[in-house]
Amino acid sequence: MDLFKRMSRMLFRSQRRHAEARETVIADAQMLSSDFPHNVKVLEDLFAECADLVFHRFQAFHSFHAVLVYFEGMSNKELTNEHIMAPLLRPQEKPEESVRTAVLNAISSSQVKELVTYAHTIEELLVGNPVLLVQGNPYAVSIGLADVKKRAIDEPVAESVVRGPREGFTEALSVNTTLIRKTIKSPALKMKSVKIGRYTQTQTMIAFMDGIADPALIEEVEKRLRRIDIDGVLESSYIEELVEDNPYSVFPQLISTERPDVVVANLLEGRAAILVDGTPFALVAPVTIFSLLQSPEDYYERFWSGSVIRWLRYLFFMIALIIPSAYVAILTYHQEMIPTSLLLSVAKSREEIPFPALVEALVMEVTFEALREAGVRLPKQVGAAVSIVGALVIGQAAISAGLVSAPMVMVVAITGIASFTIPRYALGISVRILRFPLMFLAGMLGLLGLMLGLITIFVHLSALRSFGVPYLSPMAPANPRIGRVFSKLPLWTRDARPEQLAPHNLYRQAPGLKPGPEQGNGS
Repeated sequence: MDLFKRMSRMLFRSQRRHAEARETVIADAQMLSSDFPHNVKVLEDLFAECADLVFHRFQAFHSFHAVLVYFEGMSNKELTNEHIMAPLLRPQEKPEESVRTAVLNAISSSQVKELVTYAHTIEELLVGNPVLLVQGNPYAVSIGLADVKKRAIDEPVAESVVRGPREGFTEALSVNTTLIRKTIKSPALKMKSVKIGRYTQTQTMIAFMDGIADPALIEEVEKRLRRIDIDGVLESSYIEELVEDNPYSVFPQLISTERPDVVVANLLEGRAAILVDGTPFALVAPVTIFSLLQSPEDYYERFWSGSVIRWLRYLFFMIALIIPSAYVAILTYHQEMIPTSLLLSVAKSREEIPFPALVEALVMEVTFEALREAGVRLPKQVGAAVSIVGALVIGQAAISAGLVSAPMVMVVAITGIASFTIPRYALGISVRILRFPLMFLAGMLGLLGLMLGLITIFVHLSALRSFGVPYLSPMAPANPRIGRVFSKLPLWTRDARPEQLAPHNLYRQAPGLKPGPEQGNGS
């Protein structure tokens, strides 16, 4: 194993050296040359066989050779012609001006950068900005006219909304940061940029509230992001897997969301958000299991309805995890726990079933999971119909054929419905995975096996951390504010942020906000 790891490291270093040798021209230390043809030749060689890169040659001010370089489809052609080409194709207004000054004065755009290295020149080209090279000017000029197509802001697809904002993140990082800025109108909202991926150069943003978030947390998030050395990042899940405290845990250690209001609410509590260009899903850290079980809509409802819904969610979370295992254990080893009339009914339904309860439960659970995945992967128009009709047809056919009993179909159906109440898809997957080892333990050892499995899960959760924050806090370690996670308290009583997230700015609102009739206005 050690030899394999050493060979893998040697191969990776060799590949990296070759990649660096091919790309030495874009090293930060290599400056643009004062030789105009040489600069153009370097860019042409570097982007050889890139048919979508345009080198438009013309005479600037009727006197100087110039080249406008841009990627087809990534720059706004109309604005390029209006603000770059049209001014430069006219004669120079002040012949005594230097080429550099004349170019900067001619371009009518507020986003103009002078580039002195090949690395910066290539970076500007790859984000869609046209770059101008002019004879006699030792600098390249980048004009901020990128026009990459963006998806319109729409309602979140993965997180449905009953009450609350209906705006969702898009794949454009600039749009996502704007949605957050639009809500938090304060200079305390800070965003640090990190580029990840040797080839994709994916821009990643760390958002946090200065003065609320713990500086140690932000430093840790930035350190974990900067240590990532990978060829490309296509989605935020790449980053999620590379920054977790415990990568082998089945439980998610970051929240993934496409709702700006969720990100804003967590920022105001002292958490950090990681926004990745190219995906509508943002990451929030640190998290606890209670934050994963809470829906943002809990806070948009009155405290009575919010509390009842939260209690139901906790109940169905436990049902989704243990009901199939408990049914298998009781039916196999502890029949005395079942009332006589119900036991007779269950025994009658299982008369012709050739399989033990464990095999029966496994068959039904695997079938249900297959139907659920089929409903997700199929087109939206037919996915829901296939999953519902398939479940009804297969369930009835299995009962008629004597393969499974009717009580088992009901148990699996209740379990499936309970799993749909879990607000976070990643946590729902964790529950779906853990059901199977719990069923095996229940089938082999009865309720003792189920309890051993639950104790193992609880011990694992007690040891789990998310960026250093205990996964079961504020329950373990115990905190007097534990009641805040089990029920939604009235808004006027939620005066403090979580202590482990905002130790330097604990109180979030003024005291004495409880509403009531104005004094002195009574009849």
